[in-house]
Amino acid sequence: MLAEASELLFKEAYYVDGQLWDEWLDLYTEDCEFWMPSWKDEHELTEDPKREVSLIYYGGRFGLEDRVWRIRSGQSIASTPLPRTTHAVTNVMVEDLSDDSMTVRSTWQANCFFHKKNKSDIFYGDYEHKLRKTDTGWKICRKYVVLKNDYIPTMLDIYNI
Repeated sequence: MLAEASELLFKEAYYVDGQLWDEWLDLYTEDCEFWMPSWKDEHELTEDPKREVSLIYYGGRFGLEDRVWRIRSGQSIASTPLPRTTHAVTNVMVEDLSDDSMTVRSTWQANCFFHKKNKSDIFYGDYEHKLRKTDTGWKICRKYVVLKNDYIPTMLDIYNI
């Protein structure tokens, strides 16, 4: 299971870096949750995306699809042009394994080059993916992102975390 989970996480990073948005969206279930909470203080994250501030929150794949549409259409001025990114996903561990679901924890780093500004930024943190087995294989039903360096010198989005 570790190999299958790792491959899915590596594919996700590859698709984002290559801006292969259809392939990336296909990794997610329709009812997925994509959440990056904010920090309340030095050691405590927000716990409820519907009542507290989040850095990013989408309560279904439709939200991710809308975000991709805005990126592709140029409707997101802050994302035009998109930065060049390289994601590294490491320390992948499988927990809570059953026949049709698993929780996967990992660490990540995203290197982003904003060519318009001739500037690079690095973001890093932890991922927790909940995967569900479907007729077409494992899919992401929840992605929880902890951004460890939350001094944010630029906009954060689905492509640089």
